[in-house]
Amino acid sequence: MITSFKSSTKQKIVLLGYSLLWLLIIPFALCHFIFQIIRRKPGYTKARLSRYGLTVSQDNPKDTLHIHCASVGEVVAIQNLVEQLLANTLKQQIIITTNTTTGADRVRLLFTDRVEHAYLPYDFPLFIKLFLNRKRPTKVLINEMELWPNLCHQCWRSNIPIFIINGRMSEKSTKTYLKFPSLFQPMFEKITAVCAQGQRDYENYLTLGVSPDKLTLTNNIKFDLTISAHDMAQSQTIQSNFDLEQRLLIVAGSTHEPEEQILLDAYLALQKDYPALLLVIVPRHPQRFEKVHQLLQKQNITTVLMSEQKPCTPNTQVLLCDQMGKLRSIYALADISFVGGSIADRGGHNALEPAAVGVPILMGESTYNNPAICQALADSGALLTVTDAQQIESACKNWLNNPQQKKQAGDAGKQVLILNKGAIQKTLNVITS
Repeated sequence: MITSFKSSTKQKIVLLGYSLLWLLIIPFALCHFIFQIIRRKPGYTKARLSRYGLTVSQDNPKDTLHIHCASVGEVVAIQNLVEQLLANTLKQQIIITTNTTTGADRVRLLFTDRVEHAYLPYDFPLFIKLFLNRKRPTKVLINEMELWPNLCHQCWRSNIPIFIINGRMSEKSTKTYLKFPSLFQPMFEKITAVCAQGQRDYENYLTLGVSPDKLTLTNNIKFDLTISAHDMAQSQTIQSNFDLEQRLLIVAGSTHEPEEQILLDAYLALQKDYPALLLVIVPRHPQRFEKVHQLLQKQNITTVLMSEQKPCTPNTQVLLCDQMGKLRSIYALADISFVGGSIADRGGHNALEPAAVGVPILMGESTYNNPAICQALADSGALLTVTDAQQIESACKNWLNNPQQKKQAGDAGKQVLILNKGAIQKTLNVITS
């Protein structure tokens, strides 16, 4: 049901001013797009014209579900939800939009041709309207917190219900939205329903003026994570191709600067006592693959690049994963994991991926993206908080010297997932009611 809402004159003026700001931004974005086309940068194709509302694919049928995910992490998080939607409906078309090329690549990797992909238009009224008229979604689902005033306004005007699923709302974001009430309050009024991923998020949406009858505490759909047969088969292939059977692996996943150097310092201290130890680094963003490689070369670290498909030797110190879509499979081979974006102040990435394969977890103090998940894992003993190389070294030594404690920590992570499942079904209940 679409909420009735009447904007005040001030709110209309503010939305108009916001839209006019896009007129200043769009020429620069278009010049950048043309420049990257000329450079033949990967990912810059005609498909990106959808950022201007100009979709190159055919019009969608009337019954289309539009799901928006900002980038890779959000796409991975909704994988099981999309699989259930695909299994439950035969006629409904699903279109997933992203902002990034890496997000687009992950959509194609996970769902092949079973869903359509497009880039979300810039939040300018004409672009949004063109996109909605062409794709004709019957519902729009926004994953986590990628909220845009004109997208919400145009959906509301077109009588298209808009849902926030796995809704995340940090204190920092709440304060930002509260600073501009004339722009953002109408946006929240026009949302049909919010599925909050945690109590913190539920309360912050209330603070922002979302009506309690629009809010449902579904828990985090990341708890419904499962490791696919494809992931496990790929894991065995990686183990065989890179000759990892006799190695102890510390897997540093989704890393940011300066986390690679911190992990490397800890590894070099540990290597003296554990000569079979191998550090596997998986940077969060592909544009950093080469930078991390150069960091390792400058320090004369014996490194194997995963893209080169050469086996590790007994002297190999670091296996650098410079390919996307491999992290879950690599976590399945780990003895100990470090989840990135947590010493670097990025809010921490998905700690449930190593937990799902029974691997103990190290993270820094920055976990504001998934505080409930990290707290549940820490309370169970599956996750330890570390802040520097010395603490990483100490925690790894403890687990490597006490295999039974390491196993207990890994088993505890699996149990956390089992105890917290059910968010996907709750979300389906909200969006289908």
